[in-house]
Amino acid sequence: MLTGMTSEPEQQIGVGTPDAFQRLWTPHRMAYIQGESKPSGPGAGDGCPFCEIPSKSDEDGLIVARGEQVYAVLNLYPYNGGHLMVVPYRHVADYTELDGPETAELADFTKRAMVALRAASGAHGFNIGMNQGAEAGAGIAAHLHQHVVPRWGGDTNFMPVVGHTKVLPQLLGDTRTMLAGVWPAEPLSV
Repeated sequence: MLTGMTSEPEQQIGVGTPDAFQRLWTPHRMAYIQGESKPSGPGAGDGCPFCEIPSKSDEDGLIVARGEQVYAVLNLYPYNGGHLMVVPYRHVADYTELDGPETAELADFTKRAMVALRAASGAHGFNIGMNQGAEAGAGIAAHLHQHVVPRWGGDTNFMPVVGHTKVLPQLLGDTRTMLAGVWPAEPLSV
């Protein structure tokens, strides 16, 4: 048994129901929960962070790589270390709105992300996808983005289930530097 943990409920002072769980507080997540930095509307000029990020330096915007049509950026609220997104520069909401060059480069950057994540961190697998619309779970539904989440055997544990907490082994800036250093320079598409 861990030090300080008992099987008996602990007396809590203040709000809360006594139980045997210890708490790991992650107040920084409230920014995401409360919608900080989310667009005020559907237009490109409505505070869309995906429209604003490209104007920042790679370091400040957590941009891993820039293409002609899309860019790769780390997720501020990652599911796993190295979780990044491939985002078109053009403000479009739906996958069907992408033109041919955007679609091709989005696919190529997804491949490059996989290559870079394997080289940098030995990822065993990936969850890749996009949520189309707020009803489908898109946090920023007005600007299309594809998630690339690296996975490893045994990468899930009790923390997300019991502690509602993710343990990330590296600062986002360090992850960005590592991935940018191994990002394939040439397109992988045929």
